[in-house]
Amino acid sequence: MHHTRARRLVIGALATLSLVPLTACGSPAASSPTTKAAHAGATPKSSAQAFKELERKFDARLGVYAINTSTGREITYHQDERFAHASTFKALAAGAVLRKYSLPGMDKVITYSRDDLVSNSPITEKHVDTGMTLRALCDAAVRYSDNTAANLLLDSIGGPKGLDAALEKLGDHTTRMVRHEPELNDWAPNDTRDTTTPRAFAKDLRTFVLGDTLPRRERAQLAKWLQTNTTGAKLIKAGMPKTWLVGDKTGAGSTYGTRNDIAVVWPPHAAPIVVAIMSNRTQKDAKYDDALVAGAASVVAEKMS
Repeated sequence: MHHTRARRLVIGALATLSLVPLTACGSPAASSPTTKAAHAGATPKSSAQAFKELERKFDARLGVYAINTSTGREITYHQDERFAHASTFKALAAGAVLRKYSLPGMDKVITYSRDDLVSNSPITEKHVDTGMTLRALCDAAVRYSDNTAANLLLDSIGGPKGLDAALEKLGDHTTRMVRHEPELNDWAPNDTRDTTTPRAFAKDLRTFVLGDTLPRRERAQLAKWLQTNTTGAKLIKAGMPKTWLVGDKTGAGSTYGTRNDIAVVWPPHAAPIVVAIMSNRTQKDAKYDDALVAGAASVVAEKMS
C-alpha cells in the first residue's frame, strides 16, 4: 500500500516535470510579440521620424542638412528642396566681401543716404552722416541682420548677381540671388527667386568658414561675427548643448512663415559640425515658430553626439 502510494507520487511528479519544458518552450513564443514590441518602443527614433513629427507638430515643411566635418557623417531631410533663404545669405555676402577686399580693404568707407535705408536697419540708420566701413557693414549685417548693411555689401560685389557669381565659383549652382532686402523675403511656393537648398547653403558656409577660400585671418573674422550673432539665441543655438560653440546666421521671411538658420557648431574637443535648417508653412499669412528650428537642431545634436 505504501509502495503503491509512493509510486503514484513519483509518477505524478514526473508528469508535472514533463510539462515544464513544454511551458518553458512555449513562453518565448507567447511573449515574443510583447518582447519585440518592447524593444521596438525602446529603439531611438530615426532622424527622419523626428523631423516628420516636428513637421506635423508645427504644420510646416522642414529642410535639414548637417555634416560632421571630420567623419563626413550627414544628417539630411529634404536637403535638396528649395526654400527661401531670407537673411541667411548675409553670412555668405560677408564671406564674398572678405574674399574680394581682404581684411586691409575692409576699412574702405561706404557712404549712403537716408533714401537708401530700408526696414530693419538698426545700425546703418545711426551712421547716415558718416557712412560705414565694409568691416562695420559686415558686422551689422551678420550680427544684427541689418538690411541696409546687407544691400550695401551686395552692391560692393556687383549686386545680387555678383553674390550669385561668387557662390558659383564655390561650386554652388543651386542658389538663385535676384533681389535686394527686403523684397527678397517675399516668397511664394514655386518661386525660385532668392532660394537655395539646405545642402547648398551649408556647403557654402563651410567653404567660407572652414575651407581655404578665405585666408586664415579672414576666416577667423567671419567666424567671430557668426559666433557673436545677436539674433540666434532661440534657433540652432537653443537646440545644441550649452558647451557647444555656435556661430550662426538667421533668416525670417515675410510670407509663409519662413524661418531659417545656418551655422557652424564647434563641440568641445571635436571637429566642427555645419548645419542648415530651413522651414516654411502652408498659409501665406502664417507665422513662424522658432521652436521648430530649435527642435530640428536638437535632433541634429542628439544624432551627432
